[in-house]
Amino acid sequence: MFSYTMTQWLFFFYFYCFFGWCFESAYVSLRSRHLVNRGFMRGPFLPLYGSGAIMMLVVSMPFQHNLFQTYVAGCIGATLLEYITGVVMEALFKVRYWDYSEQKFNFRGYICLSSTLAWGGLTVLMTRILHKPIEQLVLDIPNNILAIIVFILTIYIVADFTLSFKAAIDLRDILVRLEAVKEELDRVQKRLDVIIAMAYEGRGTKRQEREGRADELIAGIEERLLGLKEKIQSGVLVYPENIREELLELWTKYKINLESSKQLKNLIDIYKRRLIKGNPSMVSSKFKRALQDIKDFVNDKLKK
Repeated sequence: MFSYTMTQWLFFFYFYCFFGWCFESAYVSLRSRHLVNRGFMRGPFLPLYGSGAIMMLVVSMPFQHNLFQTYVAGCIGATLLEYITGVVMEALFKVRYWDYSEQKFNFRGYICLSSTLAWGGLTVLMTRILHKPIEQLVLDIPNNILAIIVFILTIYIVADFTLSFKAAIDLRDILVRLEAVKEELDRVQKRLDVIIAMAYEGRGTKRQEREGRADELIAGIEERLLGLKEKIQSGVLVYPENIREELLELWTKYKINLESSKQLKNLIDIYKRRLIKGNPSMVSSKFKRALQDIKDFVNDKLKK
């Protein structure tokens, strides 16, 4: 049976957070063919891996002498941890930092069968092979030295997690506000479509896709507004006074929301950009357009 002090447990947690970051960053970097600093935190730590490793050690305790039971315990424990973590993070931040929706036999995109089976294998690998030299290393370190190391790591990781958590909350707020801007622009465009259809009796008018890119939506609205303004001034189109006033109101709403969109994007500082760059697979079902808009903005920044 594993029998460790609290200091030793904390060291194992931090070590596997770092090990998980090395593994995940290397894997994603190789797939992306460029360096990716993977994860939620800014430093080289992935708490999900640290939590997973501790969970594997704990759930395997009663089954250390039975390989199959260790495997099954790892499958169940890690899958529950991954599901709960995914649900909580999406509820807090409005985005998923991983998504298995494209995988076969997934459940709501949080977990999938292939991941569950891999977690079980990793539990066996870690408890039977990987953890033994790490355990011996920790047991060989004098308790006072280990306590100092853990104390320093705790201060650093708590500070890092706090700043990363704030950046994720700020990004969530930007997503919510940016999506509200997109919805208002949608309403402006729909009303413009109706006004244009009134003049042309529905013939030859273009209706822009609602799920298109934000810059396409903005360009489409501006094209319509400027086109209507030119035709009204030249006398090609004649609208009653109430419609002309409504067009002026729509123009004002468009400009206000366009400026709001620009201001929100300017709030995406280096820390939020790092969060997005480090999680290229993040998705959001409710704020899909806003998140894609932010990703496009960050990618454009990187190209400059």
